[in-house]
Amino acid sequence: MPTTPGAGGGTLPFVRIREVSRTELSVLRDIERAAGECFRDVGMPEIADDEPLPLDVLDRYRRAGRAWVATDSADVPVGYLVADTVDGNLHVEQVSVHPRHARRGVGRRLLDHLAGRAAATGVPALTLTTFADVPWNAPYYVRCGFLVVDDADLTPGLRAVREREAAHGLDRWPRVCMRRPTPTTAG
Repeated sequence: MPTTPGAGGGTLPFVRIREVSRTELSVLRDIERAAGECFRDVGMPEIADDEPLPLDVLDRYRRAGRAWVATDSADVPVGYLVADTVDGNLHVEQVSVHPRHARRGVGRRLLDHLAGRAAATGVPALTLTTFADVPWNAPYYVRCGFLVVDDADLTPGLRAVREREAAHGLDRWPRVCMRRPTPTTAG
């Protein structure tokens, strides 16, 4: 799920991106639940009601070094991102920002952090799947440098991701795959 809108605006005065600690895993679920509430406002209550990733799954991401939090000045998580590897790219599996901290650049900072890690390790791109018509989904990711991938150009791994999403019922609403080249491959 994407970064979500909320009150406020501007950037947080201090945002630190760091790896998630084991003791913070339940906080990630709380962030995702809060972030998902805005889907009720766009007629998607099923998305708001969808359970966050289970603790054991989040812990697998943490142990694999593919889970990060954005924290405020008190080192309290306000957003998080977990990523998979799909067809040689880093795939954003989940990125959520608590609505109290949304619209302040937190989601973008998390995505930029992942892009930096990808570039540093020679990974050519970030990928993700998202809702096409929800303002804080595909339109937001376009502003963050992602481009929609035509269905005919989907890699086998992205096709598999989309098949899992369809089986989960997410295709009730238009969805797209998106790709953002890393700085080493941009140009």
